[in-house]
Amino acid sequence: MTLTVLTAVVGDREAPLVSGLERSSAGVTVVRRCVDVLDLLSAAGAGLARAVVLSAELQRLDRDAVTRLRLAGLAVVGLAAPGDRAAAERLARLGVDPVLAADTPVEDIAAAVAAAVAELAGQQPLLGSPAFGDPSAALPCPPGPSFPEMPTLPSSPPGRIVTVWGPTGAPGRTTVALTLASHLALAGQDTLLVDADTHGAAIAQSLGLLDETAGIAAAARAANQGTLDLPKLAELAPPLESGLRVLTGLPQSRRWPELRASALDVVWEKARSLAGWTVVDAGFGLEADEELMFDTTAPRRNAATLSAIAAADVVLAVGSAEPLGLQRLIAGLPEVTDLAGTAAIRVIVTRVRDGAVGHHPEQMIADALRRYAGVREPLLIPDDRPALDAAMLLGRSLTEQAPTSPACRPFEALAASLIEQYTPGFSGRPRRRARWGRRSA
Repeated sequence: MTLTVLTAVVGDREAPLVSGLERSSAGVTVVRRCVDVLDLLSAAGAGLARAVVLSAELQRLDRDAVTRLRLAGLAVVGLAAPGDRAAAERLARLGVDPVLAADTPVEDIAAAVAAAVAELAGQQPLLGSPAFGDPSAALPCPPGPSFPEMPTLPSSPPGRIVTVWGPTGAPGRTTVALTLASHLALAGQDTLLVDADTHGAAIAQSLGLLDETAGIAAAARAANQGTLDLPKLAELAPPLESGLRVLTGLPQSRRWPELRASALDVVWEKARSLAGWTVVDAGFGLEADEELMFDTTAPRRNAATLSAIAAADVVLAVGSAEPLGLQRLIAGLPEVTDLAGTAAIRVIVTRVRDGAVGHHPEQMIADALRRYAGVREPLLIPDDRPALDAAMLLGRSLTEQAPTSPACRPFEALAASLIEQYTPGFSGRPRRRARWGRRSA
């Protein structure tokens, strides 16, 4: 069977590689020798091949391009200069797998391509892949350590991601995310707060942060270029005096195309290593943009929300106590449940007060959620508008502004229950209460 392949290799290695692949025993046929990323994506979209061999030097190669190649059904094999571990690691961060040294024998490269295509098709490859650092590879690597082994560092358990979602109508997603994150930080947990709302980011404004540099956009851009690591993410999300790290959102909603799911998936992965808890303030949209259903490579307005929900360990579904707010929450819960997969879902109702639903609002709301959504034990947040207004006016979290507020106490219990469930045995010491709106020096 002929194995059709595209090549996009820069430099003098390209011609020998193409001729060697054509002569290999793997039955490879090079159907196009692409000169740049645009040429490569065009050929991939036309369905000309089943795999691509590309080099790390290829200009404008980023994670989005690799994602588009994979969406087109191609196995992606990368080549990096011998000894250039940085280039190999960058290709791996872009999603290229396997990555081989450029001086690997062509016959072995052809076998790796065949193995990658077989794996993509869900088959068991006949030959192993000589990928970097894979001691189980059946094919021998070239003589000599092209890429020296890096020392293994001890790693801490991956952090947890809590995504805060709520339907349209401003049910209090940002307040919930900010208050929970501040309580986790106050309890001694390393916490990262991320504003991923592409419709109306508000974390920076709520905390009085005037340096609106769109931290999440910068992180997504670095992830797309394969340069996002822990020091970079820590730089983009510096801690406040309280210890809470904040990755600010888009200052203008029209910049939403900068937040693509393929890049954000990397951001969530790095966030798990940076902080024990990542709290994501997500937007309300759950639709997959029906007008774009036949253009899978186009950016999607709700990609950030969908990606954050899919990555979450816990999803907090937030609705307001008004009848319309409850109806919207109940209507959206089935879709959130489908998107969340195995993540735990907890329902939070904000602004609970007599004037919204009548006397004994807690009982009436609990009964409605149990009857129409099968939700038991929702977390009900009493309405305390004066405290919330004061916190917003001063650029503080509710935790700092009014720690004894009735609207604040449920979050303390929620943070404690999450810590107990996901970090048993934690013995951290609570941090002092500090000014949340200023960054530490």
